[in-house]
Amino acid sequence: MEGEKWGRRIRAFRKLKGYTQEGFAREIGVSVSLLGEVERGNRNPSEAFLLEVAEILHISIEELQPPEDK
Repeated sequence: MEGEKWGRRIRAFRKLKGYTQEGFAREIGVSVSLLGEVERGNRNPSEAFLLEVAEILHISIEELQPPEDK
């Protein structure tokens, strides 16, 4: 369940910033399938993954963090 919350947030911010899944995966240096698994909540993102996502999206890790986990 934890991964699903992070995945929804990542997907929402990615779309808000205008990235396709393919383009964003390329930017953060992962495969499209890995990004898709994280976004669907099938895989928990690592701390390094979350930090890279936040950096590429120009947001803080606190903004990316699901509200109920703050």
